[in-house]
Amino acid sequence: MRWLGTLLFPLRCRLCGAAPSADTALCRACLDDLPWLGSSCCQCARSLPTGVDSPLCGACLKRPPGFDAATALLHYRAPADYLIQRLKFSGELAVAPLLADLLAEKIAARTPPLPDFLIPVPLHRVRLQERGFNQAMELARRLGRRLAVPVEHRLCHRTRHTRPQSLTPTGLRRRNLRGAFSVTGELPAAAHVAIVDDVMTSGHTAAELARVLRRAGAAHVEVWIVARSGH
Repeated sequence: MRWLGTLLFPLRCRLCGAAPSADTALCRACLDDLPWLGSSCCQCARSLPTGVDSPLCGACLKRPPGFDAATALLHYRAPADYLIQRLKFSGELAVAPLLADLLAEKIAARTPPLPDFLIPVPLHRVRLQERGFNQAMELARRLGRRLAVPVEHRLCHRTRHTRPQSLTPTGLRRRNLRGAFSVTGELPAAAHVAIVDDVMTSGHTAAELARVLRRAGAAHVEVWIVARSGH
């Protein structure tokens, strides 16, 4: 059916409508135009100024974020923000494998080891019912298949229906998420896990989830995100 659909309705670039490249759902021009994240802090993935020798940004040197490392693919700006918003708010689930495949390529090119399993940031049941899917779960599933890393989506739960971080004043974001997650059971001894999400802004969501994962026994917690916001 997929072959027949491709024959009857040829694939088009998801950004401009041109013929896509051989290995992604974007044409070569749009792929090159993505806001790729270059040199970034190894702990929080915030972009580093040109010429900075330290692997850590000033914020992480002053106050580590609570997780050990972060890997991001893109800056959260046009046209990456458009793709993520189409996935997140318009339900275009076909965008998830496109973004996950690109992130998987970056992950695969780095120094091993890979984590023991992936943990998508959970949605509260109210928001999951409203949206109909969890974009972090869609990304994690594809990443897990591409990298042969199991996805553990039953371990973590969102226990409070919090206000969206994007609508919360910066100074209140940490408090907004306090106690928002729980972990069912314990992790394997010395577990290495990766939290998967679409966008990181302040990093408080990942930090709070990392906190409860450490309490459950995680020894190493990293974060994989499609896009990093500079705000």
